[in-house]
Amino acid sequence: MSATRQFTATGMAVRTAAILFVFIIVFTGLLSGAYLWTKPSIEASAAEEKMKLVDEVLPRNEYDNALLDDTLILPATPELGLTDPSTLYRARRGDQPVALVFEAIAPDGYAGKIRLILAIGANGQVAGVRVTQHKETPGLGDYVEVKKDKNKARPWITQFRTMSLAEVAERDWKVKKDGGRIDYYAGATVTPRAVSKAVLKAVKWAEANRDALFSTTGAVK
Repeated sequence: MSATRQFTATGMAVRTAAILFVFIIVFTGLLSGAYLWTKPSIEASAAEEKMKLVDEVLPRNEYDNALLDDTLILPATPELGLTDPSTLYRARRGDQPVALVFEAIAPDGYAGKIRLILAIGANGQVAGVRVTQHKETPGLGDYVEVKKDKNKARPWITQFRTMSLAEVAERDWKVKKDGGRIDYYAGATVTPRAVSKAVLKAVKWAEANRDALFSTTGAVK
């Protein structure tokens, strides 16, 4: 009897293991199928979110290439405040360079890092700047973000548009309190000072590396 019970128990264990194995295979197959089924829509949604962000700094009618496919992976770039790799997008019209779209970080905001996205034209002009992430004081320094700025007609961050090193002296890329030309709100100078400094660094970096960045080859300084 003991041997029979042992044989029966072994058989049940084998059947249970087989059932679990089949269940795992089927479940894995269903998950894989669901992933493959939803992957295109997920990727399309992610791409559209990226484009919405890019649209904030560079209108789509300014270029005619597939922007999300014309990219460079940048290594950690201290000049931009970036300690991790990031993606740079290259806008073109008729194969001619239009603008570079990339991220930067102002490390010295009042409450920490301020993340930016910028579009710098091939002519060196700032096409647009937006703050994408920050922890600045609500109602005080957060006006650097368009949605939080009470001046809807001319948000603070838009004053960088069309500025370039060729037309604006480096000393003027500062808030007025520091002798520059950048406006600021009274009582909140640390935040705009940090953003202004980061934008200047980004413009200088883009100008120094323009040819290499637009080329399919070439080293970035």
